[in-house]
Amino acid sequence: MGRSALLGKVPTLLGHAVSKNFLTERIPRFSGCPHLRHFDHRVMSFLFPIESQLVKSPLKGQLLKWIGNKQKYADTIISHFPKKIKTYHEPFLGSGAVIATLSPQKGIGSDIFKPLIDIFQKLKSNPDELILDYADNYALMEKFGKEKAYEIIKSSYNLNPNSKDLLFLSRSCYGGVVRFRKADGYMSTPCGIHNPLSPKSFAERVYSWRDRVANCEFFNLDYKDVFDSAEANDLIYCDPPYKDSQAILYGAQSFSLNDLYDSIENAKLRGVNIALSIDGSKKSGSKIIDIQYPKGLFPSEIPIVNGRSMLKRFQMAGQTLEEEVVTERLLLTYKI
Repeated sequence: MGRSALLGKVPTLLGHAVSKNFLTERIPRFSGCPHLRHFDHRVMSFLFPIESQLVKSPLKGQLLKWIGNKQKYADTIISHFPKKIKTYHEPFLGSGAVIATLSPQKGIGSDIFKPLIDIFQKLKSNPDELILDYADNYALMEKFGKEKAYEIIKSSYNLNPNSKDLLFLSRSCYGGVVRFRKADGYMSTPCGIHNPLSPKSFAERVYSWRDRVANCEFFNLDYKDVFDSAEANDLIYCDPPYKDSQAILYGAQSFSLNDLYDSIENAKLRGVNIALSIDGSKKSGSKIIDIQYPKGLFPSEIPIVNGRSMLKRFQMAGQTLEEEVVTERLLLTYKI
């Protein structure tokens, strides 16, 4: 029996009838119940069991709406990875689309942004809590309306940066642009025009992603620590904030591409393979972006056309920007 059939035939559990609309109707109402942690774990495990698959199906749906998300192009990027990878590292985790698409036998995802890593640690170790985090804030939206609830949640996050609020903000902000003011570090992105994913749909997505990262661990680390610990035949995939086009995003102001090049060079000498996504020859405003890199560091370069820039559209107040076509480069320290 499939999951959709189960949703209509689940028996009464712990005294509460479980209907098709259980996740959207019941979870917000029980959010203050001291027994909910036990209750939701048993029900969620029944409704959405984690299925082991020898062959992973294509990744569908984003866990987070995140600017620079590589999900549409993850398969293309992965097709240029080495066939044998000892340990896969992704030190600029962001949306997690590449690590989830790859679904490595042994993977380490990391980021300097702690609230983001807390989301992925919950995904791995306590997916039910992640579902409830989202459902609680979704209930605020149903109570106060989307824009008012968004401002309440954004204020809560800015007072105390945390994974629960960041999760909902990422799924409801404009274009997934998690933007921070340079002056005070506050998230300043306005509410998006779209309706956020329902708790039921989000729950299904969580369990799909949980299965794909079953062999991964997640850590709050600086990328330099990841490079220092990597060993021969490991692969490090880097998707850092882009110097020219993503200066308003978290971590971008303090990021140095030259420092990253130094880390790449040192790791390469130890036999570590590195793949780097970087700005390509794209038009950004009135200038052409063509970032240079140390000669001989990357023997392979692959252009990847990513379409129109959502970030530039956000900066230009929603204009369609027909000429703003993004072409990235995938730089490899190994030959293909």
